[in-house]
Amino acid sequence: MEEIRGLEEVKALLETKQYTRLRQRMEEANSADIATVMEEFEESELLKIFRILPKNMAADVFSYLEVDKQQFIITSLSEKDAAGIIDNLMADDATDLLEEMPANIVKKLLANANPETRRDINHLLRYPEDSAGSIMTVEYVDLKENMTVQDAIDRIRLIGLDSETINICYVLDAQRTLVGTVALRYLLTNQPDEIIGEMMHENVIYLNTLMDQEEVARQFQKYDFTAMPVVDNEKRLVGIITVDDVVDILQEEATEDMEKMAAIVPSDKPYMKTGVFETWKKRIPWLLLLMISATFTGSIITSFEDALSVCVILTAYIPMLMDTGGNAGGQASVTIIRGLSLNEIEFSDALLVVWKEFRVAMLCGLTLAVANFAKLLLFDKVTVLVAAVVCLTLMAAVLIAKVVGCILPMLAKKIGFDPAVMASPFITTIVDALSLLIYFRIATLFLNIGAG
Repeated sequence: MEEIRGLEEVKALLETKQYTRLRQRMEEANSADIATVMEEFEESELLKIFRILPKNMAADVFSYLEVDKQQFIITSLSEKDAAGIIDNLMADDATDLLEEMPANIVKKLLANANPETRRDINHLLRYPEDSAGSIMTVEYVDLKENMTVQDAIDRIRLIGLDSETINICYVLDAQRTLVGTVALRYLLTNQPDEIIGEMMHENVIYLNTLMDQEEVARQFQKYDFTAMPVVDNEKRLVGIITVDDVVDILQEEATEDMEKMAAIVPSDKPYMKTGVFETWKKRIPWLLLLMISATFTGSIITSFEDALSVCVILTAYIPMLMDTGGNAGGQASVTIIRGLSLNEIEFSDALLVVWKEFRVAMLCGLTLAVANFAKLLLFDKVTVLVAAVVCLTLMAAVLIAKVVGCILPMLAKKIGFDPAVMASPFITTIVDALSLLIYFRIATLFLNIGAG
């Protein structure tokens, strides 16, 4: 950061006990940059730095810290000071923190928080996890239809500092139903006696409290808004979601999809803060399942061991065929999973997707087969029949892999599963077994060898 020159300067000021100087330097710095530097300190020094922070910056810096650091600070402060931090956080940030903390600590913090904060947090906690209601904030500027521009500006002055954003104000009727929006720039450029109801934008795009957070991110991407209102089933305004929340959603969803595609049970903790035992628990279920399913591959090889003993050279090409099939399936599945997550592909497009992947598979398979045929004859010095067996199997493996790789994710989404679970590891296991069956059947036909 520019004002505080990183970790070394803070360490030097702490070691020489120049607390006043450190406080002055932090007052000049950006809250996010201060939090970044604080993350590098041990817990005892972290708490010391936090206590030195100016009171008007403490909650802001706190909101940028990792959850484990937040929990340490909250549990180390007195109940009064901890409640003060909670009171000064945006309601959605406070809710995210409390959801990760033990129930007995949450109870104490809420007991000491002011009634308004307690009401807002309890309001957010009642919504399902990963829904729009659970990630929204209740700090926004609401106006009435019959207000004048001057009335609206006076209200913004009154509550604006405690609101997430004042760029867009939300117009409500007597039943708190969302009837329109008005941008701050229109308030500043219109006459003070203009009526809000006559100048507001009535065609409001809004989110429902029960909408999944992934769909929330899609709506932000579609409309390019920096904030969107959240309403209940009666269209009453209950909160707003801002674009900074959407950035967190996108990171969370992308991480979750990557973990599922790698056959790992998703985790909400950073890698370096996840213990060995916990990491083991996340990885072992899929490894066990894939290991058991891979035994079918071994059974297929065993059933054809007599054929392999007659033409041993066939064994040398099994890894290449399995790997190529797995890679081809992985390419197709990742492309389709991404398309499904972005709503570019629907289940109704299944036939078009399969037809496209079939043609791609034919081109890829033919290219690989021609290249491999030349390599087998020129470098491996095998017979034409063996080369033909390997190359035909290669084409079949690529074709099956790409078709399976596009169908399984679409089926998964259709029946309600996350398409990401149908990624490379799962598809590779299926393709390996099918490729071996085809390999030995073609070998039996071409080379006149029988199965054991």
